[in-house]
Amino acid sequence: MSTPLKILFLASEADPFVKVGGLGDVAGSLPKALRELGRDLDVRLVIPFHTAIRTENLSLRHEAVFTVSRAGEEIPVQVFRTNLNGLPVYLVSGSPFSQTLKVYESDAAVDGEKFIFFTLAALELARRLDWRPDIVHANDWHTAVAPYAIRRMQSDPFWMGVKTILSVHNLCYMGAGSEAALTAYGLPPVDDLALPWWARHAPLPLGLWAADEIATVSPSYAEEIQTPDYGCGLEDFLFSRHESITGIVNGIDLSLWNPQSDAALIEPFSSENLAGRAATKKFLQTEFGLEVDESIPLLAMVTRMDRQKGVDIAIEALRLIPKLGWQAILLGTGNPEIEANARLLESDFPKRARAVIRFDAKLSRQIYGGADMLLMPSLYEPCGLAQLIAMRYGNVPVARATGGLRDTIADKISGYLFTVASPVVMVGALRRAIKTFEKREAWQAIQKAGMAGDFSWLVSARQYADLYQALLQR
Repeated sequence: MSTPLKILFLASEADPFVKVGGLGDVAGSLPKALRELGRDLDVRLVIPFHTAIRTENLSLRHEAVFTVSRAGEEIPVQVFRTNLNGLPVYLVSGSPFSQTLKVYESDAAVDGEKFIFFTLAALELARRLDWRPDIVHANDWHTAVAPYAIRRMQSDPFWMGVKTILSVHNLCYMGAGSEAALTAYGLPPVDDLALPWWARHAPLPLGLWAADEIATVSPSYAEEIQTPDYGCGLEDFLFSRHESITGIVNGIDLSLWNPQSDAALIEPFSSENLAGRAATKKFLQTEFGLEVDESIPLLAMVTRMDRQKGVDIAIEALRLIPKLGWQAILLGTGNPEIEANARLLESDFPKRARAVIRFDAKLSRQIYGGADMLLMPSLYEPCGLAQLIAMRYGNVPVARATGGLRDTIADKISGYLFTVASPVVMVGALRRAIKTFEKREAWQAIQKAGMAGDFSWLVSARQYADLYQALLQR
């Protein structure tokens, strides 16, 4: 029997324990999918024991007690173990987390303290368990110091030869403001002119410098971050590492996102029988006081109200096509100015537009399953999950061709793409989509093409497993 390949997977959040953004979906799904491949992969997930994690339904076992050194002091660590469908999950607890209520604080120094403590504790946990990983897989800036710390410990027999991967879910967030915590935990600046001076003591750049492999969440984003428009000042350094940068598209949990069994929908439906979508569309039109008419295309956004998501681009594009028949529902919260702009659209188009400024998981499912088009005019989109869910539910994405949107949407086959982040250019894509919507058979062909796509986590997991094997053989 072959020896299992041991993967230590580190993340700041993981569904269903705690989820704030897309990273929670990835960390909650990818490790499970890797274990389900049947390739002798011993994957173990480690996350912080945030105060937001509810413990009522968790079966927790006290696993370890030890300390992490900080500026001459020893910070106590407690670790608890549970499992997620057979996946071992370790929850790391300590004073940096017990003293804060939010998963992510608005204070960069506080977050730096929390996540650097967590990452070093997670590495020490492996030693305490006498479980030497073959690969440590870190995610985003929160755990990016893991590759750097391991590189600094290569003279330690336990860590000698251990390979590291750092997945970048959003390059723009680098952990700036963590310098004091890095110093306190014994992680000095890197002395390498390949990195810009400002990046030599920030978590994500340190991880990018030290990791054996850099992964991004789509092939296009892997290319984009090596350019000035998307590289956030690190493009030259990243280009110098282009041979060790890989892009793998995220997946979705097909059991959680299934229009044939989704209880939020008014009626179930499938690609073979799309008739049930009409009931949920009618519900949305009725619920929000819009004209109930199947022939009017219902456009929607389910998004964070953020500049990155291009919400203002979509709003202005809708204003430019008043003579076309459309209805729109914008769901989300975020930037107050963007929220106000969404409300102004509703005020100016009271019979056609609705701004729903709140987080509403059930409504988001109903929008995926009832709206005709999902608008995603993102300025950049490392991967994006909304378009994958939308296509799974027969909701046709109209999106900017960037990052994972470009990799997952086939223009005029499973959705509509446009290149320039501009309302005028987006209008062209909307016109094409609405024109096709008026032709029932052609529209259903696009819906079915999107629903036929395989965006399961098992597809992504196979690519990660191949990457692990290639890394060990390099």
